[in-house]
Amino acid sequence: MHDGPAERYYLDLASAFVRGKLPDAPDLPPAELLAFGRQAGLDFDKFKRKPLLPRVRRVFGLLRSLAPTDLLDVGSGRGAFLWPLLDAFPELSVTAIDVLPHRLADLQAVAAGGIERLRVAALDVTQLSLPEGSVEGVTILEVLEHLERPGLALAQAVRVARRFVVVSVPSRPDDNPEHLHLFDRASLAALFAEAGVERMSIDFVLNHAVALAML
Repeated sequence: MHDGPAERYYLDLASAFVRGKLPDAPDLPPAELLAFGRQAGLDFDKFKRKPLLPRVRRVFGLLRSLAPTDLLDVGSGRGAFLWPLLDAFPELSVTAIDVLPHRLADLQAVAAGGIERLRVAALDVTQLSLPEGSVEGVTILEVLEHLERPGLALAQAVRVARRFVVVSVPSRPDDNPEHLHLFDRASLAALFAEAGVERMSIDFVLNHAVALAML
């Protein structure tokens, strides 16, 4: 027996993506809407359900204990974390930000297609145009290692968050040429201290560090 679309995809998100990209699409059941979108040339690979990475499972565990009602997700990109997040926390409102226009266009299509608890904004985490304490929590997953000034980004996240910031970064060398920094426990803790954080914890999960700062 083959799994259907609901088992293979985040179906409500993929359906919203079709409606956002093709606003004149007919009113079809979700599985048929995906078939329609595929015929129109849309790619749904980003919406495939995949086993959660260990670091993502750890972040989800933290979020379940914190039970936020709203969240800012920095560098949402293709949605590798965002789609499982929206699926696992159906009551959570998320503001997804990125700087790449093609990523933003796809994220905005999902929001426009009917996912009302998703907001999308073109924002640079190093200069967030958000008020202080405007979100309950911030997730910055696999982002800081790409930035020239990770400390500035973290300081901005701490400024806009009311309760917590969750960060994940690689903790071992890899061959990704886009990684500008490698963090260990001491350097990551120092980055949080520079941002004014006094309460934090760091766990290591399969070559990654996951840090939680309580504000």
